[in-house]
Amino acid sequence: MKKQIHILLIMLVFSLLFSACSKEVDEYNKPAVYWYGKIVEAISKGNVDKADDYYSSLQGEHIGSPLLPEATMILAIAHMHNEEYLLTEHFLNEYVRRYANTNEKEFAEFLKIKAKYKALPNPRRDQVLIQDAIKDAKKFKQKYPHSMYYSLVDTMLTNLYLADASLNEAIADLYMRLDKPKAAAYYRALRPEPWINWKEIERANTPWYKEIFEGDGTASWYAFMIPDTDSVVSRNTVKSDENETK
Repeated sequence: MKKQIHILLIMLVFSLLFSACSKEVDEYNKPAVYWYGKIVEAISKGNVDKADDYYSSLQGEHIGSPLLPEATMILAIAHMHNEEYLLTEHFLNEYVRRYANTNEKEFAEFLKIKAKYKALPNPRRDQVLIQDAIKDAKKFKQKYPHSMYYSLVDTMLTNLYLADASLNEAIADLYMRLDKPKAAAYYRALRPEPWINWKEIERANTPWYKEIFEGDGTASWYAFMIPDTDSVVSRNTVKSDENETK
């Protein structure tokens, strides 16, 4: 009798362990409102990845549901708050392509620019993203001149111009360190907007904890280790004795 009880206890323990370690039972064939509620619930708990799974179920089982447009926008905003800007743009593109009317399209385009803008904590790292954001912002201003978001986009665009100029200056400094003055002069001549007084623009200060690894934007922290010799890759170096008349 005791042996049978021990066996039953062992089986009970294993069943509990198995149920605790097993994955959640797959759900399917549910009403659209069920999946919509699960999306909202997952986002409220901070589990945006799970909300994406529920969205896939909603979209797969109820492709014509009137809840899909709102769910798409909810996920776009949730990913933006989660600083997942590529996913934000993905859901916004889906929203514009399939669901948005004229007014909703304007709001979605504004959010796409905002997502690109917020994805640039360090503008020296992504030149292509800066250019894309500038292009989208200029297009928005032309397309929606009376938009309620116009002034916000204009402010972001101005900051993007400054970020682009700062990046060009950093590239010019790099070419100067490589003894390539022609390339440096080219990047210093790139001024995206003539109405900005570039002489009054000051380079953004790099935080000390980033400057240790990245430099301050004007020089590298390891510059002291590089020998002070002529560059072996530069074709712009002209030695003074070659220009002297003998």
